[in-house]
Amino acid sequence: MPRKILRLLALAPLALLLSGCKLVVMNPSGDVAVQQRDLIVASTVLMLLIIVPVMLLTVFFAWRYRQSNTKATYDPEWHHSTRLEVIIWAAPLAIIIVLGAMTWVSTHLLDPYRPLDRIDADRPVAEGTQPLLVEVVAMDWKWLFIYPEQGIATVNELAAPVDRPITFHITATSVMNALSIPAMAGMVYAMPGMQTKLHAVINKPGVYDGLSGNYSGAGFSDMRFKFHGLSNAEFDSWVENARASGNTLGRPEYLELERPSTREPVRRFASVAPDLYHAILNRCVDSAQMCMDEMMRVDARGSLGHAGTYNVATREGRDNGERGRGPAQTYVLAICTTSDPYGTRQTAAAEPTQQVN
Repeated sequence: MPRKILRLLALAPLALLLSGCKLVVMNPSGDVAVQQRDLIVASTVLMLLIIVPVMLLTVFFAWRYRQSNTKATYDPEWHHSTRLEVIIWAAPLAIIIVLGAMTWVSTHLLDPYRPLDRIDADRPVAEGTQPLLVEVVAMDWKWLFIYPEQGIATVNELAAPVDRPITFHITATSVMNALSIPAMAGMVYAMPGMQTKLHAVINKPGVYDGLSGNYSGAGFSDMRFKFHGLSNAEFDSWVENARASGNTLGRPEYLELERPSTREPVRRFASVAPDLYHAILNRCVDSAQMCMDEMMRVDARGSLGHAGTYNVATREGRDNGERGRGPAQTYVLAICTTSDPYGTRQTAAAEPTQQVN
């Protein structure tokens, strides 16, 4: 048997493996992903209007003007054709204009920060519809989903009712990551100390894959979860199952969960500290840390400013045997947070515990 045929037979098992692939991007189950799919298809078709004729004409010219074809016109002095120039430039220019218009419109309509105005192509969002709010935290290397309205949280498991708009608030704990549920919507980045948003909807019940779309370290490849599209009754039952777990997610439990781990199993929490996501976003789950929003509020008012000069202590320089007595030095005793605007809890700090040199 010829060697070429043997090579083809060796590749046959690969073809069988590929036949089982499901191209979810081209067969989505959420309206946002459907619109993105349609944009991909339309853009590809428009580009093929140029690419296919060019490929066919390349073959035609090579065959028509081959050396053995004596019937073809031979004109070595030819250098210009206005009609050909118009065709060559007008068609691509028209396609670029159409692509530009499509891109401009879709950029606004498919903005992940833009609330949904439709469930699918035939159904607008009913007036007064309340989206399901999900707070997403990309961790090392797992996903935490907090449902503030239901008072529950899950690790590496996400669920939502079919045909109900979903609002995702997304952040991360340490490095930049990306939330990706290809069947429902496009990829949105998650960054520590920042919040991104995604509005989406799932239109078909089922179990879909969710993953991290941005490399974030050793456990990146296992940073996956399942997204369940459920009916309203099934979603209520799923919430009750989470509440039945008996687990609580407060700040101490979160600090333990935050430690890097791989292949984390699905975990459910019956209750969540009300301010946990705010503390994660502002990087102050540890109560010893000042929250970023409080720090920015202080900076917006001119940092410590003139009022802060009253919140310092003075310590005289020490005699170190070389310089004699140094000048008086001041240092901040404490910074009042917004929950303690008058510094009533700072009186215990009047006795300095750290020596200033």
